[in-house]
Amino acid sequence: MNIRLDDTVEIVAGADKGTRGRVLKIIKDKHRVVVEGVNRVKKHVQRSQKNPRGGQLSKEMPISISNIRLLCNACSSPSRTGLRYQADGAKERFCKKCGAGLGEIAPPKAAHAKS
Repeated sequence: MNIRLDDTVEIVAGADKGTRGRVLKIIKDKHRVVVEGVNRVKKHVQRSQKNPRGGQLSKEMPISISNIRLLCNACSSPSRTGLRYQADGAKERFCKKCGAGLGEIAPPKAAHAKS
């Protein structure tokens, strides 16, 4: 999974198709993510000391990671991402549309450095 926390993504399938939001939580074992403002449901809560009025609470639910695409900063479009090694051996994500780097995800390793 090339998605990280606080990445800006666009929904490409489902009821919220075309919506852009920020990744709030990643659930790796189920391949799902929680995106800000997407897949909202109403949860009914009973009156309590924490919720003195009770009523309905609106919250985001997880969606499948296959239904989102990372937004590239350079071309500002949703695109697939890949991994590549830089000249110093660091691993980075890149946009497969324009080839722009999307940030380093692993520290440099001498074994992957190009001499």
